[in-house]
Amino acid sequence: MRKSLVFTFTKTISRNFFKKPATLMYPFKQREFYPATRGRIFNAIEQCIFCGLCSRKCPTNAITVTKESKEFDLRSLQCIICGSCVDACPKKCLIMQNHYSSSVEKNTEGVYHYEQVENKTEPV
Repeated sequence: MRKSLVFTFTKTISRNFFKKPATLMYPFKQREFYPATRGRIFNAIEQCIFCGLCSRKCPTNAITVTKESKEFDLRSLQCIICGSCVDACPKKCLIMQNHYSSSVEKNTEGVYHYEQVENKTEPV
């Protein structure tokens, strides 16, 4: 029993010596994202009409739309990236990008704030 276990283990180790690693060498080789990857929600704010449909369709209430001041907030730590807001947007200004948002240390850093200022976009 013990000999067969050692032999199996040795066989597995020797096989792995000749295979490529299962992971990427991250800093040196960037990950290639597939087109269907659900990554980050981006708002093309210059096209937005601030109707609030995306906010109402969001199951986690991660989106806040203020029509009066023309502001759009997306809390990335609360978002489950389901795509309901992207499907509900009548102007199709919400885009699901295929890369992930950067890591944050505090809850306040995970908020993407967009505001529309006289024909000019300023992501804050």
